[in-house]
Order: sequence, then C-alpha cells, then structure tokens
Amino acid sequence: MIIFSIGTLLLLAFLAWATYRTAQVLRAVKFEQNLLLMPAENMLRVVLIVICFGLALISEQPSAVFGWQTHDFARDVVLGLAAGLIGAFSLPIITRGAIARFGRRIYSPVVVLSVLPRQRDEWFAIPFALATAVLLEEFLFRALLLGGFAAFAPPLALALAWSVLFGAMHVSQGALGMIVAAALGFLFSILFLLTSSLLAPFLAHYAINLWQIAWAARDKTWLENYDTDPGSHS
Repeated sequence: MIIFSIGTLLLLAFLAWATYRTAQVLRAVKFEQNLLLMPAENMLRVVLIVICFGLALISEQPSAVFGWQTHDFARDVVLGLAAGLIGAFSLPIITRGAIARFGRRIYSPVVVLSVLPRQRDEWFAIPFALATAVLLEEFLFRALLLGGFAAFAPPLALALAWSVLFGAMHVSQGALGMIVAAALGFLFSILFLLTSSLLAPFLAHYAINLWQIAWAARDKTWLENYDTDPGSHS
C-alpha cells in the first residue's frame, strides 16, 4: 500500500504539473494541430492509463475496490447517460448565464478552442482520443484516489477533497471552469460510490465532454472572439 499510495500521489502531481504547463503554453502559443489528437499526447495518456493499472495491481486490493466491473450493467449505463445528458445540456446555459452575470473574466475558452476539430475528418478521431483522456481521469480520480484511498479516509471526504483538486486543475478555464469542474468531479465521484463501478462516471464524464466540444464547435466564432468581442458577455 505504501508504494501504491506514493505512486498514485506522484502520478497526480505529474498530471497536475502537466496540466498547468499545457495551460501556460496555450496562453502563449496557438497550436495549428488539435491538442487532443497529437500523437505524443495520446501515447502519454495510454502510458499513464497502464501505470494506473499497475498501481492498482501492486496495491493488492480487490479489483472491486477500483470499480473494474459492474454489478448492474443496465443501471450503470442509464445512470451514467442520464447524468451526462443533464450535465451536457445544462453547461451551455450555466456558462452563458454566469458570463452575463459576472462578466467575461470568469471564463476562458483557451482549452476548449485547442481541442476543436480543424477539419471535418477530425470528428471521426476526436471521440476515440477523448475516450482515453476521460478514461485516464476516471482511473486516477475515481478508481485510485477514491476507491484505492478509501482505506485511509471516509469516501465522501475523499470525494470532496479530490473534486476540489480536480476543479483547481482547470484553472486555465477561469473561475467558472474550476467551479464547474469541481462540481462535476463530485458528481462523478457520487456515481462511482453509488454503483461501485467506473462505468457510470465514465459515461457521464464522456458525454459531457463530447457535448462540450460539439457545443463549442457550433459557437466557434463566438469563442474565438471571446476576449475581444464586447458583446460576448451578453
């Protein structure tokens, strides 16, 4: 458990640092290539997912702790998709409303713009690349940090703590992005605790992120002019 705990925290620290560095680069450089589809990024995500599996194995805890299986497939699918659809359709309304109420500084679209498809054929690759990104976050935050660390603290306390950290890692998206990410992280954690499976939180997380990209693509012009368009807060 010592190696598992240290390894998981080191992995978390690395992901937090990588997220922070990526945000810094995005502010300074405009990528011509879709960040979500970059081969190096995808390879790194796969490697980190494998590391998550390895950490779970060396912990010597039962696989059920990490939610590798589902006890009720239909229930988990329905719960995950329902939560995902509600969240997906609520986010644009919340975003527009918050910007109208508090102004443009509350939100930054820099990350969303970096993963929007540049060409039509990218729409075929994005769902697959997004799946690995979501899977990595669910393996780390739900399976390892929530399931695996349940031996050290009450699950709800862990869910709250890791959700706050999950939100903080979205600092590049502004205050609104951090608050929304923290709330969604807590929702995914509750789904994990209710079902004892990664399936429901994965489906909810994936549906929300995929819809976010689709919504952003439809409003691409508004987002590209977000920082300069005086009407973007209305």
